[in-house]
Parts: sequence; C-alpha cells; structure tokens
Amino acid sequence: MIRKFAAVPLCYRTWCHRANFRLILVMTFLVTILAGTATVHAQQTPAQQTPAQQTPAQPASTQPAPAQQPSAQQPSQQSSSQEATPEEVTRRVKPKNYKNWTFNVGGGASLTNGATKTFVRSGGGVGAVGAAHNYSQYFGFRADFQFNNLPLRQSALDQAQAPSASSQVYSIMVDPIINVPVSKDWGGYIVFGPSFLHRSGKLASSTALPGSGCDAFFTWWGNCLDSSLPLGGNFLSANQNEFGYNFGGGITRRIRGDIEFYTEIRYLHGTHNSVTTDVSPITIGLRWGR
Repeated sequence: MIRKFAAVPLCYRTWCHRANFRLILVMTFLVTILAGTATVHAQQTPAQQTPAQQTPAQPASTQPAPAQQPSAQQPSQQSSSQEATPEEVTRRVKPKNYKNWTFNVGGGASLTNGATKTFVRSGGGVGAVGAAHNYSQYFGFRADFQFNNLPLRQSALDQAQAPSASSQVYSIMVDPIINVPVSKDWGGYIVFGPSFLHRSGKLASSTALPGSGCDAFFTWWGNCLDSSLPLGGNFLSANQNEFGYNFGGGITRRIRGDIEFYTEIRYLHGTHNSVTTDVSPITIGLRWGR
C-alpha cells in the first residue's frame, strides 16, 4: 500500500499515465465549467434581482409624484383659503385716508347783517363745538352747536329806554360737509344746510310804558303784541325760536398727527313772524379725527 501511494506522486511527477492525465484534464475542465457557471449564475442572480428590487422601488419613486402634486397644490389652496380670510381682505383693502369721525372746537367773533346789524354791533364773542361723520374723503355730515353774543348798540338801548342789556343767540346746525383736500397738510371744506336759532335777551330796566306803541327795536326784540308793548310789562325779556339756514366754509392746516388748525366763516339766518336774526360768525379752532 505504501508503494501505491508512493507511485501516485511519481506518476504525476513524470506524467506517465495518459489515462490519468486525461481524467485530470476532464475533471479540471468540468471544474472550470462549474466554476464559470456558478460565477455566471452569481452574476445573473443580482442582475435578475435588481429589477425585482427596483420594481418595489418604482412605486416608491412614483409615490413622491402624487405626494408632490398635493404639496404643489397645497400653497394654492392655502393661498385661496387665505384670500378668503378677513385678514387677507383687510390687507388688500386700500388704507383709508380719512377718519370716520371728526371733532372740532373753536371760538371767535361774529359780524352782523340785515336788521340785526341795526341793533347789534359786530364783534360779539363766538363759541362752537361740532362733530362730523365722514362717509368718504370728500363727503360727510356735520352737526354744530354755536353760541353768539349779540351786544346791543347804544342806539338800540336808547330806543329801548334801557341802561344796559344782554342778548345772545344759540344755534344748532346739521349740514352736509364737502371736504376739499389740497395737499397732505392743507385742505378746505364747504358746509350748508338747515339751522335752528334760539335768540334770547334781557333789558336791565326800561322806562317804556306798557301798552305803548312798539318802535323798531321792540319789534325786532320780539315782544310786541298787535304793535304795542304788553300791558303786563313783561317786555324786558325776549325769547324766540327761529328756523332758517346756514352756509359757509373753512380752511384747515395740519399741525400734528391728526390734529388740524381751522378757520371758518358762516352766514346764519333765522326768521319767525317776520322777525329775523342774521349773523356771520368767524371761528378759529382745532379739529381732530378718530
């Protein structure tokens, strides 16, 4: 047996047996084929598995497309929803260049006109307050309350046979107002409309006799009954209500923020039983908006 094992390496070393050599070649060839087949199979198997792996990857690659499509639509949906919100609408609305409400307070003096000028001297003090509700930059409605002092002339006191007297008129006016903006700081306005006037006064005393005929002053004073003074002697005080109209305008100058300086002139007319009151108050003061 030792001889056989010893003979085999000797045979391989000398290549003496062709049959064994052929067998070795065949086996080597077969091993090579098997090895190549295994290699090819190993190479083909990942190649075949790659599409299999890519097949589930394709939905993964296609899934982002629908996922991106809603994401692309989402901003438009959000923008459309945001456009519908009041905040977006408010942002898109052009900011107003006027205040809903405007208030004014001022004072000055008045001029007299018509029959009033005959008995009342100009220069009586004026006090005024008002408020306007604006519907646009150009149009609104304004209500004013105004006090006008009516100092009697000396000629009127002589006709009344009185040493002194006091007289005034209170007026309420509700007018459309037309604003005329000229620049950022300068502007103007026009007012016109109906007015209500309450004129009152009191003579300190009088030597006029009750029942005597009324002169022009007592007629304007408003206490004549059938062209004569009341027999009761109550002609010293006067109170009468008059309806009429007013119109005028003013100029404004912005001085700080929403505060404006204004100057205004109006014409007021009231009448009752052919007795009239006519004054032209000139007012300066401040306006502000809210």
